Amino acid sequence: MSESIILQEKDHILTLTLNRPEASNAFDLPMIEKLVESLDQADRDDNVRVVIITGAGKHFCAGGDIKAMKEKREMFAGESDELRRRYQHGIQRIPLMMEKIQKPIIAAVNGAAIGAGCDFAAMADIRIGCEFTKMGETFSKLALVPGDGGTYFLPRVVGYPKAMEMFLTGKIYDSEECERMGLLNIVVTASNLQEEAFQWAKQIASNSPMALQMTKKALRISYLKDLQTSLDLLSAYQGITQRSSDHFEALDAFNEKRSPRFTGK
Repeated sequence: MSESIILQEKDHILTLTLNRPEASNAFDLPMIEKLVESLDQADRDDNVRVVIITGAGKHFCAGGDIKAMKEKREMFAGESDELRRRYQHGIQRIPLMMEKIQKPIIAAVNGAAIGAGCDFAAMADIRIGCEFTKMGETFSKLALVPGDGGTYFLPRVVGYPKAMEMFLTGKIYDSEECERMGLLNIVVTASNLQEEAFQWAKQIASNSPMALQMTKKALRISYLKDLQTSLDLLSAYQGITQRSSDHFEALDAFNEKRSPRFTGK
């Protein structure tokens, strides 16, 4: 049996590939377990500075496994209360981990990202697509609600009115539409997608890991909290980063007209 998640690390960049191509990379319990475990380990690993998430085969992630839904098995087994608990202890661990992780995350959306797959892409910090990228919130088409956190993440990416449109219509959008609404940061050719994502990751990884992680956290908190809370947090973070070794290395590199060598300290 093949691994549901493939991990590759290079140049401080961890590429995490969803590996159920026979099921369009739909989530199942082993994949969820491995995904959460891998992200948690990446967050603890000082050698990892950026994470790229992509899908094996032609699709990014089809969300829930339709066949398993129909047969009421695995993560879709049981009656209403059991299903509620399965969500809480299953797929809802993904948004909690994606919100917790400090490392920047790039989603290389290589194909269809549908339902929970679209939600999963929206949880990333940056999304890069290609001509084969299609994204949609199709829960309403299946008489379901988005149970994996999409109603939290998607409005923060595309805005409340567009998120409402996506959830209520169940429409599937092509890559150009996704780029226009801000769901994709950029669209490139499929042949260049993985390299483009890697180059973005390299550019991010070239910056101070400490500053990156604090900036990511500050952005998220600032989006949710009031101005004073944001300013208090930023002054504390600035006090830390301005006395870091990376900061003084950056100043030396600027004066010496060379690239800085950051250590995350």
